[in-house]
Amino acid sequence: MVEQPNLEYIKEISGGNEEFEKKFLSIIQTEFPKERTEYLENLENDNLEESAKVVHKIKHKLGILGLTEGYKLAIKYEEDLKYGDTKLKEEFQQILQSVEEFILKIV
Repeated sequence: MVEQPNLEYIKEISGGNEEFEKKFLSIIQTEFPKERTEYLENLENDNLEESAKVVHKIKHKLGILGLTEGYKLAIKYEEDLKYGDTKLKEEFQQILQSVEEFILKIV
C-alpha cells in the first residue's frame, strides 16, 4: 500500500489547538503548490541544483504530513540531484501528486 499524507503529526504538535492546525495547514496549502511548480520548472530546464534546493524545502512538508518513507526518499533524491541523477524522479512525482490531492481535499 502506498503511504498516504495525514494530519497526525500536525494534530500532535498542536495539542488540540485548532487555530494552530488551520494556520499550519494554510502555510502548507500556500507553499506546496508553488514549490512543486518551481521544482518541475527547474527539472524541465535541467537545472538540477535548483531542483535539489526545492526538494529540500518540500521534504520537510512530507515529514509534517506523515510521509516517513516519502521524507526518506526526498533526502536521497535531493542528494542524487546534486550529482545529476534523476532516477528517483518518478517515485518523487508520485509523492508530490498524493500530497497535491491531499491538500486539495482538506480545503
